[in-house]
Amino acid sequence: MIGRDGRGKAAAAIENVAAVTAARGGGFGGCIRHGRLRRVALCAKANLLAALLFVSGAMADNSRLILRDDFEGDAFSPSSGLFYKDNEEQRAGTYRFQSEVVRSGTQALELTVSPRCPPGQRGCSERAEVWEHASVRAAYDQAVWYAFSMKLDDPPPSTAQRLMVAQWKRAVNANAEGDYSPFLGIRIIRGEFAITVDSDAMPTRPRPAGAPLFSCAGGPAPAMQRVRARQTRLLVATSADTTAKGFDGFDSCASDVTVVARGGRLPKAEARWVDFVIKVKPGPRGGGEIEIFADGAWIASVSGRIGHEGPELGQTQYFKFGPYRDGGQQDRWRVFYDGFRRGPECSDVAGAGLCDQLKPR
Repeated sequence: MIGRDGRGKAAAAIENVAAVTAARGGGFGGCIRHGRLRRVALCAKANLLAALLFVSGAMADNSRLILRDDFEGDAFSPSSGLFYKDNEEQRAGTYRFQSEVVRSGTQALELTVSPRCPPGQRGCSERAEVWEHASVRAAYDQAVWYAFSMKLDDPPPSTAQRLMVAQWKRAVNANAEGDYSPFLGIRIIRGEFAITVDSDAMPTRPRPAGAPLFSCAGGPAPAMQRVRARQTRLLVATSADTTAKGFDGFDSCASDVTVVARGGRLPKAEARWVDFVIKVKPGPRGGGEIEIFADGAWIASVSGRIGHEGPELGQTQYFKFGPYRDGGQQDRWRVFYDGFRRGPECSDVAGAGLCDQLKPR
């Protein structure tokens, strides 16, 4: 089954979240129901205040939601909060619940982008991304765990152009100016997986001469200054076989973010299933935390200044996944996903064997 418009499924997701929040004690109509007539106006004001407080509290509580989708039906599960967004870029893509390429169960999700941008048009991009609906987004300062499986189609892309397969972002208000990059992104750079973290611009220093590839002595993150965007991009994980080609811009070190290598490395970008487990907690002024696992191996811990802040930005974070690329390519690009999980704890999305690695030894 192929679909393009996730609005009906998103409504079901909203109803699901409404049921969850109602179970938390979301009623606030008792004042009028039990009050006398002369108190109706006063009660109405009290109910309005209670409603505002409830909505605010529900947003904060969204970080405690446990969401999942195994893509086993002909639509996104109401318990996932996922939908396929309908906009101009997304019309380059399609999604399909299919049974030919599967990680577990009987079905998985296929996301495909096809050429749509006019040749030579600058700033045009093509997406086939599945988003978290606004009704389930966690507050920006909260920690959330994610798990999902992903498989690239054969042959995997090796272009030098921008390619992304998953990203975590801060909500942006409608009047915001500028391009706010994802605070965490899983990319394909020159045919290899790489994970980057973006933050507001921060001080950097030149990378020490003779330092190992993609590393900075003492734990600071390899960095690229993105001057026009007023942001700093950090390279926090690569595969073991990654070479310097395509990574020339990461020529400095940012001491406001620390990366602790945990022994694992990202797998090669091949046409096989990869199981990701990732913890995200933004912290634009410090205190941010990211944990990265792939195929059960602990790759890296990232801490410090992670993400963006400013009056034009919203108060929530969200995840979206699927192929995203710059225009100008002439081929289709297809990626498969399965086993989406989200929860407040590692144990909500992964097994004990993986989560036990986080325990102090």
